[in-house]
Amino acid sequence: MTAFEKKVIFDNVNMQDLLGFNDTNLKILEDRFNTTIIVRGDTVILKGVMQEIELIEKILKEMTYVLNTSGLLSVNDVDTIMNLTIEGKQVIEEDEIDSIILFTKKDVIKARTPGQINYINLARKNDICFAIGPAGTGKTYLAVAIAVSALKRGLVKKLILARPAVEAGESLGFLPGDFREKIDPYLRPLYDALDDMIPSEKLKIYIEKRIIEIVPLAYMRGRTLNNAYVILDEAQNATTMQMKMFLTRLGGNSKSIITGDITQIDLPAKQISGLVQAREILSKVEGIAFAYFDKSDVVRHKLVKDIIDAYEKSNNDRNGNT
Repeated sequence: MTAFEKKVIFDNVNMQDLLGFNDTNLKILEDRFNTTIIVRGDTVILKGVMQEIELIEKILKEMTYVLNTSGLLSVNDVDTIMNLTIEGKQVIEEDEIDSIILFTKKDVIKARTPGQINYINLARKNDICFAIGPAGTGKTYLAVAIAVSALKRGLVKKLILARPAVEAGESLGFLPGDFREKIDPYLRPLYDALDDMIPSEKLKIYIEKRIIEIVPLAYMRGRTLNNAYVILDEAQNATTMQMKMFLTRLGGNSKSIITGDITQIDLPAKQISGLVQAREILSKVEGIAFAYFDKSDVVRHKLVKDIIDAYEKSNNDRNGNT
């Protein structure tokens, strides 16, 4: 088999950061491929089969993009980029430069609709961002990804994820088990999102060391959260007092995302949703942004859009008849 040689020059990248401490990232490539990889200054020389050379060149370019956009390139990032590229999946499209949020072992988490792109841009530029819209639009999942990315890049030191313990048609008192066992089902979606983004052993360590906390909203009272990314999920079920309490927990170098769907409020009929009130009184406060989603942003099963359409039509028909 004919051996080929190709030189790849890297102009605008720190080669030490690209190749990793003690060439850790380079060794990952060398262990995976038979191609000889020689580094001389800002030039990488590849010697081997042309098919492998082209694959390695593509991987190196993807690594360069991640390093230049996030300022950090971890071993997990390199492993993910390599696996996705080998599988023939396009990691980064030309028109997706600003949509990448996080690299995981299995995939790349990125905004997939114009509404989602607007969401992550607002979350990046503002200290507090509200995300309001129907189920399936990625509000919670992307919020967790944004927060995990901030933790991974060293922008914050811990993550706090909270949910109000308001039951949709069920009573906590009638559920089996102690309080923790009763409350865990309400927090499960947050655990599920984290499971997709952080290796299980590392996630376990983070939780044990309280670098990541997943708690009922009531547990936030009295705390001041510095150097943290704080997420409030299902915020439509927070009372007005709970919402004010949550928003005033933020300390120095902290950011927050609040997600909710104002069409699915489970509070008693006479109680005002803290999310609804916040939308009314905070919309003009500098540093606070509101991202809105509609059915065009739904990224779940295609039937979810049809279900939302059906409910909207039913509500419109009912309101039109009264």
